Amino acid sequence: MKIAIIGCGAMGMLFGGYLSKSNDVVLIDTDKTTVDTVNREGIHIREPDGKVTLAKARAAFPVEAFGGMDLVILFVKAMDSARALESNRGIIGPDTLVMSLQNGAGHEAVLKDYAAARNIVIGTTRHNSSVVEPGVIRHGGGGKTFIGALTGDGRRLTPVTEAFNRCGLETEISENIQRRIWGKLFVNACASALTAILQTKLGFLIDCGHAWSLVRQLIREAVAVANGDGMGFEEEAVASDVRALIEKAPEGITSICADIRDGRKTEVDAISGAVAAAGRRNGVPAPTHEFVVGIIHALEAKRAR
Repeated sequence: MKIAIIGCGAMGMLFGGYLSKSNDVVLIDTDKTTVDTVNREGIHIREPDGKVTLAKARAAFPVEAFGGMDLVILFVKAMDSARALESNRGIIGPDTLVMSLQNGAGHEAVLKDYAAARNIVIGTTRHNSSVVEPGVIRHGGGGKTFIGALTGDGRRLTPVTEAFNRCGLETEISENIQRRIWGKLFVNACASALTAILQTKLGFLIDCGHAWSLVRQLIREAVAVANGDGMGFEEEAVASDVRALIEKAPEGITSICADIRDGRKTEVDAISGAVAAAGRRNGVPAPTHEFVVGIIHALEAKRAR
């Protein structure tokens, strides 16, 4: 497949590196150092077992006339989606599939301005990655990637899953992709967002009773909101899943925590904000998530000053 990945950050390089094993892949980014390094030295992926995989990938700057792609994967922060897609209209042809594997929810609202609904793919992945230096990433761990068509029969995405699986990215088509996205949103909105406020590693959330109580309150609200959309989650099962994920990565520093630490804008509006927005839409209150959105934006402003 001809694949373009917009966003040459940790996740973009991880998927770009893996997919380049048997596809024609180009990573698109605005950072000259990253683009030049990837083209000169490739992508070095430090795997969880300590091994280092070198992927010879191709990188480029945003362009208007790059030629239509079979698949475009968006891996920028949510607030940068529209700008990134606008800069790369030239690679989206009438039959190009446009996929979001970004954190949070609601990304299809932006994708609809750049691709027909039949060509929009949304999904979620359990892979995580962090940038060590330009062209070098640390693959923190894997897991399944789930994708689904926004409209129509999801089985037409089989060529995509075959391409991903061939390259070592275990991927499955989900007929209820929104439920899968909620599953990951519980972790990001109920745990990751708290690490940003507390400026702590994930493990603190289960080591400290007060912190875990806050996680449970956020889970309680988020499950109620999701079920307001007919998702059918059980609160105790969600809490167990969130706790198990934290236990697997107690030393983990979430991206939203690092963003606050380093004075960058966060994706809170697509994470905690997505829960709050769904609650306003379906009439299930989510005041704690509303509070989280407000306090993280306040922390952003404090860091900026």
